[in-house]
Amino acid sequence: MRYEVWEQLRVEAEALVRKEPLLASHVYSSILNHECLGSALSFIVANKLSDSVVSPFTFRELFDKAFIHCDQMLTNVATDIKAVKERDPAIVSYLTVILNLKGFQAIQVHRLANCLWNQGRTELAQFIQSRNSEVFGVDIHPACKMGTGIMFDHATGIVIGETAVIDNNVSILQGVTLGGTGNQQGDRHPKIRAGVMIGAGTQVLGNIEVGEGAKIGAGSVVLTNVAAHTTVVGVPAKTVGRPASMCPAETMEQTIFESDC
Repeated sequence: MRYEVWEQLRVEAEALVRKEPLLASHVYSSILNHECLGSALSFIVANKLSDSVVSPFTFRELFDKAFIHCDQMLTNVATDIKAVKERDPAIVSYLTVILNLKGFQAIQVHRLANCLWNQGRTELAQFIQSRNSEVFGVDIHPACKMGTGIMFDHATGIVIGETAVIDNNVSILQGVTLGGTGNQQGDRHPKIRAGVMIGAGTQVLGNIEVGEGAKIGAGSVVLTNVAAHTTVVGVPAKTVGRPASMCPAETMEQTIFESDC
């Protein structure tokens, strides 16, 4: 998949250069001057993450090594790009995703931090977590386990704790917290299963499970397990029906009662 996504990115980049010459330099330096998806992504994100402590060159090296040592990382990048394009009606190209969407970029920064965390480079991983929060407004502990096909829509204010797990094909909107309920140690954060959609401003707290294909309405506070293929909403959240789709993460339908019964 990553090769197909890369070829499409180049086609879109060439078209944009013809359409909008003012962006030509940016598009060439970000996409067309690169030979592969990994090189382009590392260039784009490294230039945003860099500061007086760590240079863009060093961040690029870290990404390049992660692509080699962390299995499936580049494939996950491509799957994330495709997921955003398919789910967000405002997005008409892969190019917009990789160049402009901070939710997508923040997820890729987390993938780097998680790779370093798993290699025992915990201090560096936490530094990158801090830069991710400062630059993109998304705070994800490096130990959080994240699947593929993940979409952070708008993304600002998303906070995800250390022992949280996010399975494949999940969509999360802005202002969501996957947090704990106190200062206890150990496994203390939510487990979000495949196909889940979590609405804006939702707080999911504690070592609980949100079952496959569930939907959580905006502004909810979830403190107990959510059964698979159910819709919950409220403070505290209560079951109000079932999603019309088996995979709410893909349809992104925000209306709680669209066809629930």
